[in-house]
Amino acid sequence: MCIKGCKRRIHPTRLLMLIRTEAPADILVVDQLLKNVFATEAEADLVMALRENGQRTLSLVACDDEGEIVGHVMFSPVTLEGEDLNWQGLAPLAVKEEYRRQGIGAELVKEGLSSLGELGYPACVVLGDPAYYSRFGFEDAARYSLRCAWDVPQGAFQVVALWERELDGRCGVIEYSQEFAAL
Repeated sequence: MCIKGCKRRIHPTRLLMLIRTEAPADILVVDQLLKNVFATEAEADLVMALRENGQRTLSLVACDDEGEIVGHVMFSPVTLEGEDLNWQGLAPLAVKEEYRRQGIGAELVKEGLSSLGELGYPACVVLGDPAYYSRFGFEDAARYSLRCAWDVPQGAFQVVALWERELDGRCGVIEYSQEFAAL
């Protein structure tokens, strides 16, 4: 685990990348990154609200070799049928346009999932492209009779167990924290 920071070589650019936990000094930089990456400011507003309301479990940033923040990922609590099982939701994931397709987003996701498992969080859900997230072990949540509280495209709502057998016998509706309602 290297949530405090570690150097990693990212293929194919030979770029040295530091992935570390978000620090208070990063908040405005991450806010601007999210506003630049997404079509609207909704994700930036979401991240700010999650922080302000204590709903941020883990927030990681990727910095280039000059220290510039070029990527960000956040994990926040979700519930299953209203029960808090310490499960997390991955959202959002953002990488500056000129740094995409270099493995930065993948490294953020891998580091985040590894850290969550080590910190005692047994499962994670994501709403996103199955072709992308399946490489990290995410599977269609419907396979486990788990569904999102929102109407989402088939296959887009996915889950990964970070602890062995965590998904056994689980079923029902997964809800994100109330801050997501503004999206």
